[in-house]
Amino acid sequence: MATNTKEYNGYLFDQLELVERVLKVAHETNDVEKIIEAAEYEKRLIERKLYQDPGLVGE
Repeated sequence: MATNTKEYNGYLFDQLELVERVLKVAHETNDVEKIIEAAEYEKRLIERKLYQDPGLVGE
């Protein structure tokens, strides 16, 4: 799947935001369960985007 630089940068910024949110929880609490909960929440958000209709395939 070919992407242009703008699309790729958008993807990278989304991933950077995800990591920043999980790290924020990690720094605010040393509770491993809270960190896992935050990561699972982010995973659900990614899956929602991934499986949205219309999908990103074929653009």
